[in-house]
Amino acid sequence: MPVNVKFLTRTALLLALTLVLQGLRLPTFLTGPSVNFLLALATLWAGTASGVIIGLLTPWVALLLGILPAPLAPAIPFIMLGNVFYAFLIGMLYRLIPARSGQIAGVAVGSLVKFFIIAGAASYILNLPPPLTGVLLFPQLYNALLGGLPAVFISAYIPGKVLKST
Repeated sequence: MPVNVKFLTRTALLLALTLVLQGLRLPTFLTGPSVNFLLALATLWAGTASGVIIGLLTPWVALLLGILPAPLAPAIPFIMLGNVFYAFLIGMLYRLIPARSGQIAGVAVGSLVKFFIIAGAASYILNLPPPLTGVLLFPQLYNALLGGLPAVFISAYIPGKVLKST
C-alpha cells in the first residue's frame, strides 16, 4: 500500500487510541483484547501495514507503562513478531477471501500463529519462571480472538475501508 495522508492519518488515530487505552492501565484481561481489537481494526480499516506498525510499537509501550512486567522484556521481540503475523494474516486472508469469512479466517489463523510464536518462545526459548511463562501462553490466544472477532463485525460499519470485499 502506498503511504498517503489517509493511511498516515488512520494509523496515527488508531495508534493514539491504542496508546490511550494502554495508558489507562486497565486490568490485563481488558487491555489485551482491546489492543488486539485495535490491531485487527487497523489492519481492516487502514491496511496491513497499519496493523503491523501498531503491533510493533505496543509491546514497548506496555513495558514502559508497566503493563508488561520488566522480567518479560526478553519476550518483546516474540510479542512483536506475533503481532506482525496477526496483522499480516488478517490482511492476507481477507484479500484471498474478500468477505467476512476471510476476515474471520484471518483472525482465527492469525490468533493461532500469534499464540504459537509467543507460547513457543515462552516455553522453549526464553528462560522464564513458570508464573511469567503462563502469562505468555493461553491468555495470548484468548486476547487475540476476543479482540479480533469484534473488530471483524465492527469494521463492516466503518466507511472507507482500505481492504474491501468486492
